[in-house]
Amino acid sequence: MTVLVQEADFDPGVEMAALSAGRTDVGGVACFVGLVRDIAGGATVTAMTLEHYPGMTERQLEEIEAEARSRWPLQEVRILHRHGRLLPGDRIMFCGVASAHRGAAFEACAFLMDWLKTKAPFWKREETPEGERWVEAKAEDDDAAARWR
Repeated sequence: MTVLVQEADFDPGVEMAALSAGRTDVGGVACFVGLVRDIAGGATVTAMTLEHYPGMTERQLEEIEAEARSRWPLQEVRILHRHGRLLPGDRIMFCGVASAHRGAAFEACAFLMDWLKTKAPFWKREETPEGERWVEAKAEDDDAAARWR
């Protein structure tokens, strides 16, 4: 399975190795691992909770993956996104692609991250010393995703 939404932590090395396991046609693997930061918008973040709609979320991630596969020659794609309550330093997501050539791997990974950031249906709530707050969409994320339209 190339798209996973789960509460459990993951091992980035295992996920990365799965992209090229048993393959000799892969010339490059590009990966991104997202982590929960302890500061956002100038405020200390003590935890983040991610909510999603099971089924709908996986379908949307699969559509994003399919779009990447239609744009670049990719041998493998793995998208893993966590949900639930996470602490600063916790891994929140993994995105990895394997291709015959590094350019396609780099570009596809960047595309996936930009589109996941803006199109994946997750709702994030941060806990701060001042209380809880929902994370709003950021214009710079929309600008980054716009380059792929």
